Amino acid sequence: MQKAIFTISGMSCAACAMRIEKTLGETAGVARASVNFAMEELLVEFDGGVIDQAAIEETVTELGYGIRPKGEAGELRFGVKGLHCASCVNNLEKKLMAVPGVAAAVVNLAQESALVRFVPSAVTPAEIYHAVTDAGFQPVPEAAAKEDEAKAYRSQRNWFVASLLLSLPIMLTMGMHQVPAVGWMNLALASIVQFTAGLTFYRGSWYALRGGVANMDVLVALGTSAAYFYSLFAFFGAFGGHGEVFFETSAMLIAFIRLGKYLEARARGKAGEALKKLLRLQSDRARLVTDEGEKEVPASMVKVGDMLLVRPGETIPTDGEITAGSTSVDESMVTGEPVPVDKAEGDAVTGATINRTGLIRVCATRVGEETLLAQIVKMVQEAQADKAPIQRFADRVSGVFVPVVVALALCTFAVWYLALGQPFLFAFKLAIAVVVIACPCAMGLATPTAIMVGSGVGLSRGILIKRGSVLENISRLQAILLDKTGTLTEGRPTLTDVAVAPGVDEGRFLECLAAAVSQSAHPLSQAAAQGAAERGIRPGPVSDYREKGGFGVACTFDGLQVLAGSARLLEEGGILVTPLAGEAMRLAGEGKSLIYVAAGGRLLGIAALADRLKASSAAAVAELRRLGIRTFMITGDQRAAAAVVARQAGVDGFEAGVLPERKQQVVKEYQQKGLSVGMVGDGINDAPALAQADIGIAIGGGTDVAKETGDVVLVRDDLMDVVRAIRLGRATLAKIKQNLFWALIYNILGIPVAAGALYFPLHLTLKPEFAGLAMAFSSVSVVTNSLLLKRMRNRL
Repeated sequence: MQKAIFTISGMSCAACAMRIEKTLGETAGVARASVNFAMEELLVEFDGGVIDQAAIEETVTELGYGIRPKGEAGELRFGVKGLHCASCVNNLEKKLMAVPGVAAAVVNLAQESALVRFVPSAVTPAEIYHAVTDAGFQPVPEAAAKEDEAKAYRSQRNWFVASLLLSLPIMLTMGMHQVPAVGWMNLALASIVQFTAGLTFYRGSWYALRGGVANMDVLVALGTSAAYFYSLFAFFGAFGGHGEVFFETSAMLIAFIRLGKYLEARARGKAGEALKKLLRLQSDRARLVTDEGEKEVPASMVKVGDMLLVRPGETIPTDGEITAGSTSVDESMVTGEPVPVDKAEGDAVTGATINRTGLIRVCATRVGEETLLAQIVKMVQEAQADKAPIQRFADRVSGVFVPVVVALALCTFAVWYLALGQPFLFAFKLAIAVVVIACPCAMGLATPTAIMVGSGVGLSRGILIKRGSVLENISRLQAILLDKTGTLTEGRPTLTDVAVAPGVDEGRFLECLAAAVSQSAHPLSQAAAQGAAERGIRPGPVSDYREKGGFGVACTFDGLQVLAGSARLLEEGGILVTPLAGEAMRLAGEGKSLIYVAAGGRLLGIAALADRLKASSAAAVAELRRLGIRTFMITGDQRAAAAVVARQAGVDGFEAGVLPERKQQVVKEYQQKGLSVGMVGDGINDAPALAQADIGIAIGGGTDVAKETGDVVLVRDDLMDVVRAIRLGRATLAKIKQNLFWALIYNILGIPVAAGALYFPLHLTLKPEFAGLAMAFSSVSVVTNSLLLKRMRNRL
């Protein structure tokens, strides 16, 4: 029997993994097929005499997924210049995927970036860059792309202002082209606009057509060139005395499209604001403490183990641990909570958070790419580079968009000029209007801008989205499985109840309890000591301390022998526990652990301890039910104890006695019922179940989010963030659907109007320049609509 491991691409959910497993499992010669959806890996055990690796790859390919033998994975992220519309994105992705050794390629129009995963042994980064150049685009380093963003924004603004100033005189002198001076002035101004502000469209068209594709630049270049060159020939009398000059059309068309590009660049910048804000938080300098004294150095020079001094008001340069001093730290960039957190010696601090009040010394524990900030930035970048499944529809449309629009423009001209006998110029202008009003840009921006804003809103609330597709998939959840310990409950025992024997003072009981458990390391003893301390009781001195393994402790306190532990420990000491038998039965029935305490041969009382429900758990479960999501608790506890917690939390059902290794199977069972299942757990012990779920949510990610298995990582230990993540996902999906709807409706309604559909009933036609303005604003409206998601920040 042989084994082979493959890397799978194209899986969108756990159902895809199950489909691959099922198909291969039914294939002759395959003994076992196991797909790890989270790792995108396939393990196959097969009989080499019956089936080979090539046949396995062919089977998976026929299912619609990418497959290649697992090798060392490479990842390349870079900026791309020259992306103008969804067609550009679609074409570049096709070119990259055609390169042997490229496993996945995702191009993001909103960020003007590309993420390529490849096999280093099969292809080099240089070959990938060469493929980008061959496709008519310019690859640039990611850092350079970020720097160019502000420059591009200013450039778009300047080109718009210049083209508008040059076009206004032409607009003001419309119909006066027969005056020689005016005609020559308009010719000169229109020519300047056409071959300066409009040159970018020619350049983009050349690169696109050279790569064998068509994009928005082709449409704009076609429309403006048709208007300009017709007017040019008419101006010089090529059509006799019947040619009409309309230089204002090409000039104003370019000006309006430049206006759209300027507003679009501005809106795109706002869409990625959250990530930029996070990057700006990084400290450039650090104050290093050395034997010679303090020394200010670049933060990039700090190494693990270096001692740093941070003064009040300064940004903490890197992740570390406080070795001296105390302060309060503003951690809002991590948790979203505006209230500073008190920190003292021994506490961990996070780089890029702000030291508010005290002077502290910090020992660096993580630097560079290992810091929490770097992990979050990488996670958010990957989420924004990812494609939601709904984007595939837009990709399919944009793939054929430009050729269809050109064909419609030709049909428009033919119908009006040849079939209906309208004047040539009338039909010609309508054809131009059809070409320039069509806009694939809006469809290309519909999904990525919404995901950029949505993931940014999540980031500001401590909700980290690992993949953009998660924002779509989380909105479709029908059931959520909640791990009990550490998710619904606090994850540690606390003193919940005290029952004292008749005639015993509660204070005296707590004194004896605190003294007896003060020297024990058992979790229940420590919880009991903390509970007594919270009630104002400090442990007194004890002697003759002895631990009775498995039963409890014995010691001498205030001259009396004190016993604390199980009922059996007291009974062996000849002490009756029957006076509190009823209370003991009630507390035990609620799933609580009991510590019996006796002093001087007399029963004093019982301390009950339990893993208490978190303050937000019941409210979060109630909110999930209001969202139409069923909730189920999974726990390894006995059924009686689980039932109590389930009742307190208000879940729809629970599974008790579930061992950690069976949690994954429980998730599968719910999926087999046809439910889209989310799993909420601590992200470490529950890793297999989180990976199996359609959406895995790791709660309480804290300071090492990179280690979390979940699709969503909640930095805070608050179950209400699960509700917020789902609300955010639903709002983001709603925005994507709105964007796609308006983009489609715009084209579905706009193209017929531009083609003259309103001419006969209303005698209305759309001038090409105003068609261009409508096209420009369609993209702006989509991005602006996505920006409205920011209002969710205050409603989450």
